[in-house]
Amino acid sequence: MVETTCARCGRRQDRAANPVEALTWVVEQGPGFRRWLCPQCARTHVRDIEGKLPSDYW
Repeated sequence: MVETTCARCGRRQDRAANPVEALTWVVEQGPGFRRWLCPQCARTHVRDIEGKLPSDYW
């Protein structure tokens, strides 16, 4: 199983401890990359994500 780590804060996903929370992680994909955001970082930056602002901005 691949370990998922938040690209913003470094938090690691613990699927064994809370399998339902695994559904709330957000993934951003592009050519040659895949970045994950934990639920807390996704909530904090939801407007930036929906506005498709570059992650360098936020």
